[in-house]
Amino acid sequence: MDKVFNKLRTLDAYPKINEDFYSRTLSGGVITLVSSLLTLFLFFSEFRLYLHTVTETKLLVDTSRGEKLHINFDVTFPYIPCSLLSVDAMDISGEQHIDIRHDITKKRIDAHHNVIEVRQDKIGAPKIEKPLQKHGGRLEHDEKYCGTCYGAETSDDQCCNSCEEVREAYKKKGWALTNMDLIDQCQREGFVQKVKEEDGEGCNIYGSLDVNKVAGNFHFSPGKSFHHSNFHLQDLISIQNDIYNISHKINRLSFGDYFPGAVNPLDGVRWAHDKQYGMYQYFLKVVPTIYTDIRGRAVKSNQYSVTEHFRTNEVGHPQAFPGVFFFYDFSPIKVTFKEEHISFLHFMTNVCAIVGGIFTVAGIVDSFVYYGHRAIKKKRQLGKFS
Repeated sequence: MDKVFNKLRTLDAYPKINEDFYSRTLSGGVITLVSSLLTLFLFFSEFRLYLHTVTETKLLVDTSRGEKLHINFDVTFPYIPCSLLSVDAMDISGEQHIDIRHDITKKRIDAHHNVIEVRQDKIGAPKIEKPLQKHGGRLEHDEKYCGTCYGAETSDDQCCNSCEEVREAYKKKGWALTNMDLIDQCQREGFVQKVKEEDGEGCNIYGSLDVNKVAGNFHFSPGKSFHHSNFHLQDLISIQNDIYNISHKINRLSFGDYFPGAVNPLDGVRWAHDKQYGMYQYFLKVVPTIYTDIRGRAVKSNQYSVTEHFRTNEVGHPQAFPGVFFFYDFSPIKVTFKEEHISFLHFMTNVCAIVGGIFTVAGIVDSFVYYGHRAIKKKRQLGKFS
């Protein structure tokens, strides 16, 4: 057994020196103190990094299908009243949503941006109890309502039960609807009254849209819009001027839920103009994003980049219907962010590297100082004897 122990002793890479042969110096003490403080500083720095999370980023091909896109918006139009402002959305699959009112709120604001009224988007004027029937009489309790189109009917059984349907019927005929105060449906819905009351006001419109996850657009436009002959046009009603100031400020625009580190480049963007009016266009490239926090909770959202362009109605240019348009398309690449802790083994490896590296360098510096001091001292002694 002693032979085994003796063989193990020969493998000792750390031979011990008798304390009688130690030589402690002032420079060695200073170097030891400095290296110890530096080791503690780097240790706590590494420990702080170990406690904090790091975010790993990956790029993948987006293979998701059949999902919906959630759009959050908050836009202020200081020169367009809320009654004239509508939101429309459409995509390349052919699905269209005209004059969207669900999950949308409007704030009426004055010229000084003070809030006058906050309301869910709808026409809120009181209705006449008995609407005018197509045959000329008033609706009775046992009758089915069928409103007149005021001569714009395309068939004997066609009914126009809303102001929008009357305007659309006139548009299909190519007729001008010059006095909406005389239209029973418009009077009942209070549309004309609302527009007149809000003359000179602005509007802050905010809410959300759920659309198909395909390329498309949504836009804010003055005047009630409708779809006719496969073209999306604006019914710029006759009681307003034909010049609309589409100056606007985008308070917030995001695609999907918020996640840490998300940056929306259009947040806080303001655009104003004085004379020309036309179509202001934003072209967005939406990048699907998945963010997973340290607890494993995943947030499916999107990031986007943007370019912009303004189309005027000057002579020589195609007609640009006034409004603010957001055209979006999707990137085929998906970005994933994942929060992670540095592994404990990685932490211990870094700590050992710090301790070993500092004391190794400190030993080299101490040896250089010690032997340099001895050489100078020995040289001085030789000088005295000579």
